[in-house]
Amino acid sequence: MAKLTKTERIENIVKKLKTRKSKTVIYTIVFALIAFAFAYRFYAVRTENNFEVFNIIRNNEKNGVPSNVVNMQKTDGILYEPITIKNNRGFISGARLNLFKAGQKIGDCKIVSVSHNIDLDTGMYVIKTSNCKDGLQYAQINKNGFYVPVSALHGDAVFVLENDVAVLRKVVIENRDIENALIKSGIKDGDIVILSNIRNGEKIKIEK
Repeated sequence: MAKLTKTERIENIVKKLKTRKSKTVIYTIVFALIAFAFAYRFYAVRTENNFEVFNIIRNNEKNGVPSNVVNMQKTDGILYEPITIKNNRGFISGARLNLFKAGQKIGDCKIVSVSHNIDLDTGMYVIKTSNCKDGLQYAQINKNGFYVPVSALHGDAVFVLENDVAVLRKVVIENRDIENALIKSGIKDGDIVILSNIRNGEKIKIEK
């Protein structure tokens, strides 16, 4: 039997593909591939629809905004009131007069006396100290009460946790320094003050 040329082999393959049986097989394969493609696409779309994309806003509404808090209890605390000393003398305004008293510590030294008469040369009140270095010093104000970080203040209010929700509550601030504030009223033992940046009415999740 003579060996077929390449052209003849191709012609034989084409003839076979043109037969009814071959066409049926080809069409079946094509339809099967198309059906598989549609089925896979349907499965992929359904899977994407069922996949819950993480949304921080939706998560916070459902579970609460992660927040740092402090449980309020009366405690002994210290606030630091600035005063500039020169030659063991300091000058303060009348608005600050009640923050200083004799015997009060200023670092390693102390206040000897607080004048209640205005110095005519400066229009200020004179504080005399003992063994204080010249320059900016800080008088210690020791008092028992409710202390909160200044960062927790929102004007004259703080956020308090009530039934897992942040509620803005007005308070009266007795005194404060650059770090802490002493609350005179508006807070009671056991109140939970929120330290994080949140909004009124938001659900809160306390961070451990």
